[in-house]
Amino acid sequence: MQLLTFTVAGQHYAIESRRVIEVLPLVPARPIPLLPDYVLGILTYRGQLVPLVDLRRRFGVGDAAPAIRPRLSTRVIIVEFVPLRTATTSGTEPEDRSEAPVRLGLVAEDVVSIQSAEAADVSGSALDLGHARFLGRILRLGGSTVQVIAVEHLLPEDLLAGIFPPASGARGA
Repeated sequence: MQLLTFTVAGQHYAIESRRVIEVLPLVPARPIPLLPDYVLGILTYRGQLVPLVDLRRRFGVGDAAPAIRPRLSTRVIIVEFVPLRTATTSGTEPEDRSEAPVRLGLVAEDVVSIQSAEAADVSGSALDLGHARFLGRILRLGGSTVQVIAVEHLLPEDLLAGIFPPASGARGA
């Protein structure tokens, strides 16, 4: 498995590279009222509206979690995933998800590299934080401690459903 590594508040994180569509310079987003402070707004990416998430604020770094300071190295990582919906008609996760993939823009301070996780020290187990399910396994990778992020869990399910309504759900007649 290949990982895209990046920094947030000086700490190293990673995302599975299969989730990454593109890495861009920081672009302005159109603010959307009443969204959590870690959702900076919406940007247009290749004709599609994509929510922009400030990872520093989402991770809750520090007491007030200031936004990432825009620098020349600040990047937007465009990721794609199929939303995980826990509410199904049968009450279980469907085996064949027919949902369309969705995209998010993630603001990171610096994108470091793409590395293979095959050589990583995986002696640490995955964390199980109910309120922060996006924080995954911690690896020793290339001399750094890196935490893998589960992008499908970055947004709470109710917010995800509001921004990306389920494809099969009734949207009004």
